Amino acid sequence: MLNVARLGSCSYREGLALQAGLVEARAAGRTGDWLLYPDHPPVLTVGRNPSPGSLIADRATLERAGIELFEVARGGDITWHGPGQLVGYLIADLTPRDRDLHRFLRDLEQGLIDAIGSWGLAAERVPGRTGVWVEGEKIASIGVAVRRWVSYHGFALNVAPDMKFFDLIHPCGLRGIKMTSLARRMGAEAPTLAAAAGRVAEHMARRLEAGGWTWKDADEARRLAGVDVASTAGPRPLTRGNQC
Repeated sequence: MLNVARLGSCSYREGLALQAGLVEARAAGRTGDWLLYPDHPPVLTVGRNPSPGSLIADRATLERAGIELFEVARGGDITWHGPGQLVGYLIADLTPRDRDLHRFLRDLEQGLIDAIGSWGLAAERVPGRTGVWVEGEKIASIGVAVRRWVSYHGFALNVAPDMKFFDLIHPCGLRGIKMTSLARRMGAEAPTLAAAAGRVAEHMARRLEAGGWTWKDADEARRLAGVDVASTAGPRPLTRGNQC
């Protein structure tokens, strides 16, 4: 069973700490798999393999806009998270899945493709590029990392974000690509973030063969992770993975 929790307003630093604690709890067998939905303020994250020039805006511009910049222990390049985007962190034991990270990434992609398809959009993969695309424009980024064969990080689906934030970067280090969203594609018919969270959880649980999914209280996840919600201390670095 996949445990799913909406975290509400959550700084990126708190999200990292929560993931670190749940990774340890999952690896120790104290809990099952989790899908966490944080509501992050605007933030840019840079993995361990950034391309030169991926950040277009200078630091002063980011500071004036109140956008934090984090260097994180995952593979890949730069990406943006913020309001209107459905960010999902998957804390999942990969041992029952043959410890196959490539298969896990493809399953995450397919779960998003299935969910997007349920809204009448034809989403797809692009060979050689992790993520999900609609008519050549990128609608979702995926990045995972693994420690003790438990995954963390996950995906970011553009539901209805302010697309101007993507002008600050070359998303995932890719030049010349266009980003899109459910709102841009569907207009007034686009789902709310809450509706998108449930639909994605349903298709993700099915793709991961989790035996279903259930909503959980965010405080339960925090207790299992041993996280003080008021704490600003970040987690120790974890094993990097793939991104974008």
